Amino acid sequence: MRDRKNKCSVAVNGKTYPCPISMAMDLIGGKWKGVILYYLKDGKKRFSELKNDMPEITEMTLSLQLKKLEKSGFILRTVYGEKAPIKVVYQLTEFGESFKPVLDTLSIWAHKVVMNAEN
Repeated sequence: MRDRKNKCSVAVNGKTYPCPISMAMDLIGGKWKGVILYYLKDGKKRFSELKNDMPEITEMTLSLQLKKLEKSGFILRTVYGEKAPIKVVYQLTEFGESFKPVLDTLSIWAHKVVMNAEN
């Protein structure tokens, strides 16, 4: 829904943003959310696999960012088993899958930046 005063503004889940980019950045912004989504774009992963993909992230930060991505609807957390050791798997939701082209485009852009910086 758009605000009549600002033709670019959008409202999602009761929150109004000045433009679509600010809404997107609220959902996936920060140092780790996009990286987590990037590593989940090829399929399901366990917490330890994600941690191994991103050795610089702390377990606490990874856990917090996974919860935020789950709350915003990008990922699904599935728990298998009732007794220890339980297995927890993370994967993109349909909404998260819709973000894959953006991740691919950002990756291509980043590679071009690196190549230009090296020349």
